[in-house]
Amino acid sequence: MNSKKIPKIIPIILAGGTGSRLWPLSRKSYPKQFINLLDDEYTLLQKTYKRIENLDYICRPIIICNEEHRFIVGHQMHAINVEPLCILLEPEGRNTTPAITIAALKVLDIFKDKNIEPLLLILSSDHQIKDINNFHLAIKSSIDSATQDNLIIFGVPPTYPATGYGYIKTEKQLNPNENNPIKVNKFIEKPDEKTAQYFIKDKKYSWNSGMFFFRANAIINEIKNFAPEVLKNCEKCLENSKVDLDFLRLEENSFKSCENSSIDISVFEKTTKAFVIPLNCGWDDIGSWESLWKISEKDLNGNSLKGKVLAEDTKNSLIWSDNKLVVGIGLENIVIIETKDSVLVTNSKCSQSVKNIVSLMIQKGFNEAQNHKIVYRPWGSFLSIEDGSTWQIKKIDVNPGASLSLQMHFHRSEHWVVVNGTAKVEVGNIEKIIGPNESVYIPLGAKHRLSNPTKLPLTLIEIQSGSYLGEDDIKRFEDKYGRENN
Repeated sequence: MNSKKIPKIIPIILAGGTGSRLWPLSRKSYPKQFINLLDDEYTLLQKTYKRIENLDYICRPIIICNEEHRFIVGHQMHAINVEPLCILLEPEGRNTTPAITIAALKVLDIFKDKNIEPLLLILSSDHQIKDINNFHLAIKSSIDSATQDNLIIFGVPPTYPATGYGYIKTEKQLNPNENNPIKVNKFIEKPDEKTAQYFIKDKKYSWNSGMFFFRANAIINEIKNFAPEVLKNCEKCLENSKVDLDFLRLEENSFKSCENSSIDISVFEKTTKAFVIPLNCGWDDIGSWESLWKISEKDLNGNSLKGKVLAEDTKNSLIWSDNKLVVGIGLENIVIIETKDSVLVTNSKCSQSVKNIVSLMIQKGFNEAQNHKIVYRPWGSFLSIEDGSTWQIKKIDVNPGASLSLQMHFHRSEHWVVVNGTAKVEVGNIEKIIGPNESVYIPLGAKHRLSNPTKLPLTLIEIQSGSYLGEDDIKRFEDKYGRENN
């Protein structure tokens, strides 16, 4: 490293996953990284940055997510007073190689005229880490090796024969209590039970955490060597990407031309510069209901219960109620997850198979497979309560200071009834303020807008009536969030 340059650690937070193994709580429209799964103050995405915000040399993060989730990411970062360096919007998921390549190129562009040596800390947005001090120590111990152009991957010493994780084999045995880099030998995909039993007895094997640390230039050089087409497409993509409010919308054609591959396969299996540093910090990627049960607080019977739940003669089970009262009697090793529109019941040992069931539901056309009953928008959210062929009832929550677009509908009229808070309503040329138990009617074809002018939440009931009630029945005239479609 050029000794004149100041080291800066730039967190690259990968937030593009769908988390389908945690269905029905996690779905494509609102996946697990945006949910508070551990009953504390923050969502998994927020915790990802909060656990490193006091690290030496740390910089503001770059976050990579699906464009569908851009406002969720923006809102959650704002809620913890973090302004990302950039939020990169993927037109579709192409695994970690294109995402990391784009992020590294962007970082090099941001710091090209500055006296800074950018070090990239690649983080997944859905991990749990209990021992923050050990996590920080592992990162600090990686700096010297990373500045010598080595590529670091953090390997977690296995504590049980997990079949849901990938493994890394190193050339020498790892000492979990020492943060010494050991050369990578090979990567192994998720093993069967027998193979996993063997791995935990051999100190050369560790869980693949999916977290990496390296110089921005170092990873670009290795991508150039081993995945040159990805690099070429990403350079073209970044050149043609467009700024959209607080986001950078990645150019679609070039990005989709990238090979769908993980950085492990594209680079780390081929390079001679890959090293493992042990990460002994109570790590879990919360990849299944069983793994969530393992790290959750439990009662004396080993049960993790959340919401309106009553359990009798029940052991070692995870029962989660979002809405209705759930009663369990005489159960053992069972997962029950209740949401407003779906219920999952499975043996905890089968929770890795939930992803396959979600794929089957998608094939059969079940909307519940990917979309929540609650739909999130940049201004708040809405919940569909009940509907018929020509009518629909929704509960709408508008954030303080937020505003829906100035819009009209071609096929429906609407009634708004405020139940909590204060609403500013524009219908045609008329503007008025309404409060609880007051209502307003929006005729079919009328130009209208709803706003929350206060610092308190606004909740109202919307009754729609018309021949077509789809979310695409909308024409926008003005929108503070730059949207063209709902």
